[in-house]
Amino acid sequence: MIHVASWATRFLFSSESLNQPVGRLSGGERARILIAQLMLQPADILLLDEPTNDLDIPTLEILEESLLEFRGAIVLVTHDRFMMDRVSTIVLGLDGLGEAEVFSDYSQWETWQGARASKPAGESSPTTSETPPAGSPPVKKKLSYLEAREFATMEERIADAEQRLRARRAALEDPSIASDGPLLLAASAEVEEAQKIVDALYARWSELEEKQN
Repeated sequence: MIHVASWATRFLFSSESLNQPVGRLSGGERARILIAQLMLQPADILLLDEPTNDLDIPTLEILEESLLEFRGAIVLVTHDRFMMDRVSTIVLGLDGLGEAEVFSDYSQWETWQGARASKPAGESSPTTSETPPAGSPPVKKKLSYLEAREFATMEERIADAEQRLRARRAALEDPSIASDGPLLLAASAEVEEAQKIVDALYARWSELEEKQN
């Protein structure tokens, strides 16, 4: 049996919050209650239609971990690429013409779609040869939901950080502050801090890339 308090803690509820009326809880907290209840129900299959809509990040993380631990089958309909990549082991791709193909992940489906778009009309497309065999164990992706979102925005964040670094260096090279000791020291400190941010972002990007592969 699972103790109520320990189960609630798993879904980010403190022991003090257990006596609160549900009506006083936030939308994210109510969503976590529904997920906690859902995961306690005996089931062989879950049918989920856009389960990530309007959820905050902590609730998304809890939903993801709960789905990864679910021992049955999950049919997931979602626009959330990150959740799909983390949870799904088979992607059913629809071509819009009444046909469907099975893929191992979303990226494989994108490649297939691109190949179809580049073929002359009427030419058939080969079926994928990378379909996972029936009965194969789920392959869990290595990046968490939050890490996947972080990784997807890393290039843009690095570009912004490098632009700020260039601006700080340009300010440091301004002749008007060369003879002003305090201003020169302040500008040098700003360049150093901006460089540290860029270096940290590159290190984090490398870490996430290595973890994903």
